[in-house]
Amino acid sequence: MDNKNLSLLQLHAAVFLFGISGLFTKFIVQSSIIIVLGRVFFSSIFLLIGIYISKESLKLKNKKDLLGIFFMGAVLAIHWCTFFQGIKLSTVAIGLLTFSTFPIFVTFMEPFFFHEKLRKKDICLAFMTFIGILFVIPDFQVENKMTMGAIFGIISSFSYAVLSLLNRKYVKKYKGVIIAFYEQVISFIILLPFFFIIKPVISEKELLLLLLLGTVFTGIAHTLFISSLKNVKTQTAGIISSLEPLYGIVFSIFLLNEFPSIKEIIGGTIILGTVFYSTMKNLKNK
Repeated sequence: MDNKNLSLLQLHAAVFLFGISGLFTKFIVQSSIIIVLGRVFFSSIFLLIGIYISKESLKLKNKKDLLGIFFMGAVLAIHWCTFFQGIKLSTVAIGLLTFSTFPIFVTFMEPFFFHEKLRKKDICLAFMTFIGILFVIPDFQVENKMTMGAIFGIISSFSYAVLSLLNRKYVKKYKGVIIAFYEQVISFIILLPFFFIIKPVISEKELLLLLLLGTVFTGIAHTLFISSLKNVKTQTAGIISSLEPLYGIVFSIFLLNEFPSIKEIIGGTIILGTVFYSTMKNLKNK
């Protein structure tokens, strides 16, 4: 298996884990901020152990990189908080499908980040994803909790697009596990004050769920995703990431009894159609 195909495999594995991670919001009664705080706490420990075992260096090359990665950690905190809040207010399906507007933002931002040509095909794929999202939003009134959940999902997707583009820049200089570790630690530091403000009471069950979320569904998944960007274009990774709703919706049906509406199914079908098309074109062009 060549490097590009291996990166695609890593990317799909990461997206599968990310898709299921949204369900943790329904099993943990804590606020979105506390869930993310617990997530990055355990993921940071997990990644640090992995770095110690593999004897990787945590040293950054210069202060500019430190500032850049600090910004990425802040963006990650915003992304995950809005992501979980979107699901809390609505459903797993709506939260994940609106998050899938991510490729739209990446398509139009990527040429400015990497001086790459904006292709008509990419614009069409982004437009098709947007059409799918229109089917998912149930009501355009902000008083509607489902609509607010969708808005948080869109904010989450925008921040995720920014983070992915920055990850693509830094993954050429540092290993994915190093970038992931710094992002998690910085997110933890930024969110830690909220723990003392909210003063949550966390049960043993919730603690175990946060441990699982932080290690398997964050530490491993995040490292796989960042590493895959070495050989996969960010716009392609963005469209493949739209597979998250498929995994999340399937598991939410069995575990939460949340059945998507007809409109959500139509929108999801349109989104997933762009995913498979983009993946096949990417493999064909290798």
